Amino acid sequence: MLKTIKASLMIVTLLIATGWGACALYFGDSHTTKIQIILAIGFGFSGLMALVALGIPRWRTCMMVAHSALFACILVWWLNISPSNDRQWQQDVEKLAYATIEGDLVTVHDIRNFDYKSEFDYRPAYYTKTYDLNKLEGVDLFAIYWMGPAIAHTILSFNFGEGNNLAISIEARKEKGEGYSTIKGFFRQFELVYIVADERDVIRLRTNYRKNPEEDVYLYSLGSSKENAKHLFLQYTKQINKLHDSPAFYNTLLENCTTTIWMQTRVNKEHLPFSWKLLASGYVPEYLYESGRLDNSLSFADLQERAHINGGAHEADQSPDFSKIIRSAMRESQQKLR
Repeated sequence: MLKTIKASLMIVTLLIATGWGACALYFGDSHTTKIQIILAIGFGFSGLMALVALGIPRWRTCMMVAHSALFACILVWWLNISPSNDRQWQQDVEKLAYATIEGDLVTVHDIRNFDYKSEFDYRPAYYTKTYDLNKLEGVDLFAIYWMGPAIAHTILSFNFGEGNNLAISIEARKEKGEGYSTIKGFFRQFELVYIVADERDVIRLRTNYRKNPEEDVYLYSLGSSKENAKHLFLQYTKQINKLHDSPAFYNTLLENCTTTIWMQTRVNKEHLPFSWKLLASGYVPEYLYESGRLDNSLSFADLQERAHINGGAHEADQSPDFSKIIRSAMRESQQKLR
């Protein structure tokens, strides 16, 4: 039995290492070339030979050592791939925001505020605005669904009162002609970007203009104190400035829109403990509800129904009071549910 277990572990380890190494070679550093394809196939063939050699005692050690040495070379090369801010970026992620701080005043530069005719037809626009930390009232969470209940993109929005909401979306920064790929996100293919935007841009894009597929957007008000909201906002600005100067890689599992939010919230002592629902990001609102961070006066099903803002966003559309209108529609919905 022990021999069987040992052999099974060796086979599984060999398959995982071979698959990972072949993918690392195939994707390479940002772009796939013919040489990378050949190298990936060659390493895959090496793994196949090592697998066959497990059943031939006289070949086993030699093949395993050779394959392990190749894997080690690939790993060292892959770990030395460096992120960059100097690429041919898609226009929507071309500019990186940054912030300057003077006491309680935080000036955010290059806030994105595109004017859309359709998802890919827009007029780029940016602005600079100063926010007073003493006016920070709280934090809202947007959860965006497009492929079932388990997967969602999450965006935090900081509420400075009177419709002054600053949304920050953590995403993969894509190059021109590049599409998002979950698998590529494991292999240092995308840089990490904090898109700092007006809600009329980053939220309205998802409610009003994305059609293939259409996206359902939900807005939840988080039960965080003003002090915790302030700490979190400052932590965000710190990371925004850091990425502006020193790029970092996006990772599908560890550095994505949800896990990165959770990492930033650890600046507060009352942060949520880690849960598998942070990885299945569609269940984050449910996890927040169970943890007492959302309004518990309604059932979660009723709260979720109230939180759906697509209708209010279509009503608001081009209005400069977009943020006020979608929240007003939510309050009206809540009154009906009560």
